[in-house]
Amino acid sequence: MNNIATQIEILYEKAKAYTETSIELATLNAIDKTADLVSLLVTRSIVIIMIGMFVFFMSIALSLYLGDHFGKNYLGFLAVSGLYLTAYFVITKWSQRIIKIPVTNLVIETMLKTKSSDNN
Repeated sequence: MNNIATQIEILYEKAKAYTETSIELATLNAIDKTADLVSLLVTRSIVIIMIGMFVFFMSIALSLYLGDHFGKNYLGFLAVSGLYLTAYFVITKWSQRIIKIPVTNLVIETMLKTKSSDNN
């Protein structure tokens, strides 16, 4: 009877250690996935900011060029504003297809991606 109790106690300890290790592994995997996602979002945000700055300065240049062409600067800025208003309506109409779905797919792909052993 003492032998069976000892075996059950050993089995319990092994099950407890396995459970604790499994929980720790799941936690580390979640941290790894979160870190990957955050680094991806920060990198993409920096790229988007840089592209935004480029578009901003190109918009000013185009506005000044068109204003010079039309004879009045405000007409150039008005024309570029009209382009942005048109872009707003296009993005609003198709935002599901051109923004939400690609971002959702990117997040899911990042979260489900497995680490390969050859990545350092």
